[in-house]
Amino acid sequence: MKIIKPFIIKLPCLFALILLLSTSSGCSSYSTKRELAKFNSMYSSGEYLKAAEFELKDHGGEKPGTSYLLQKLQAAAALRHAKEYEKSTKLFDESEDIIKYFNEKNVALSTTASVMLNDTVLDYRGEEFDGIMVNTYKALNFWKLGKKDLARVEFNRALDRQRRAKERFAKEIADMKEDLQKKQAKEDKKARAGNLATVNIDKTVNNPEIDRIIGQKYSNLNDFETYPDFINPFTTYLAGLFFMADRDNSKASTLLKEAYGMVGNNPTVADDFAIIERILDGKKLDEKFIWVIFENGLGPVRQEYMVNLPIIVTKRAVFTGVALPKLKLRRQAYPYLYISGDGKRNKKVKTKMLASMDRIVQTEFKKDYPAIVTRAVTSTLLKTYAQYLAEKKYGSAGMLTVLVYQVATTAADIRIWTALPKNFQLAKIKSEETGLVTISAPDGQSVTAEVPKGENCLIYVKIPKAGIGMTYDVIKF
Repeated sequence: MKIIKPFIIKLPCLFALILLLSTSSGCSSYSTKRELAKFNSMYSSGEYLKAAEFELKDHGGEKPGTSYLLQKLQAAAALRHAKEYEKSTKLFDESEDIIKYFNEKNVALSTTASVMLNDTVLDYRGEEFDGIMVNTYKALNFWKLGKKDLARVEFNRALDRQRRAKERFAKEIADMKEDLQKKQAKEDKKARAGNLATVNIDKTVNNPEIDRIIGQKYSNLNDFETYPDFINPFTTYLAGLFFMADRDNSKASTLLKEAYGMVGNNPTVADDFAIIERILDGKKLDEKFIWVIFENGLGPVRQEYMVNLPIIVTKRAVFTGVALPKLKLRRQAYPYLYISGDGKRNKKVKTKMLASMDRIVQTEFKKDYPAIVTRAVTSTLLKTYAQYLAEKKYGSAGMLTVLVYQVATTAADIRIWTALPKNFQLAKIKSEETGLVTISAPDGQSVTAEVPKGENCLIYVKIPKAGIGMTYDVIKF
């Protein structure tokens, strides 16, 4: 009777707890996939207000707390393209507050939960490129509304965020390693108390065989063409253009030089840098221009893939399934747009690549990936080890219970800010006295924008997908 008493009393409780946790994790993963798919469908069709309302009505709205960062980012971007600048900025402000909270929070507090279940149960905390784009979009909103002082603040924040990103990333990695060391010590103590075989987290996550297998399954990870760490050339260039318009020529020169170093093959960037250098040399330039930025297509999404990895339990390797994310690149709307003035001063020109959001995301994802793999492998290791412990204590029924839990909670985190574009393109023409600029796509779609006559200005064009109507802003300098 003493032998089966623990099984009768404790195993049902264990099973109930595991069922609750696994159900919660599974629902969270499924809900995320469904929500992203629905938002992406509306957003890519140009239904920006509808997409924003979906996120705000069903997924957070004005609720406080840190659970709705991704929904706020999605809605804020959609509202921006719907020309609801004040509402967009308010949501971006709320998003920035949440990002700041997570930047100041000790990441180790969240690592425990992700190891017990998976990364999907954690609040979305944002990537570095998220924060940079939040400040960049806010700057554009303020610039459009003529609030240049506020635009200047946001550009400075975006640039400072780029500068500090490497420090924050290094701290997060250090905190995660410290947390795993504490977890190892806890498991060792537990094993000694029960006279059980221990588990070696470090040996498992640093097993070169794991790197080899992942390299085969995700073969293009190391082929990503990346930018310098956490630097967004679009933000750097746009800030340089703003400070040139604001006559802060020294700062504009520094930023345009940095942008030129990353995208020197763009003739507009090269010409802008040359112009600001001539101004600094004391030359007066009376030429006026119209800049056109094309926010093109749809940025990357994350997909889940499964891979069997060798998990070292009780001194032997057991191959078991681990869920990991991979990036899937989506399409651009068009390879370029044509820009032409209605007067005789300009020839028709094409927009050319300024910055690839794909590359920006890939740069950070590649740096994050070792930590993502470490958490996933550690989670699988401890769940597999829990099977061993359950079998020791409850027999095959206990092991089967934990196995069900492990299968149900094995999921990759596929959350990502999908409202970002695939790339940003740029062109420039001389200012027209007619005050009209025609922007056309290769398939014949076109719009004619009214601009200030004989003045500098920026036209900002958004097209998420071929065949979807253009939206645009005219921003006065």
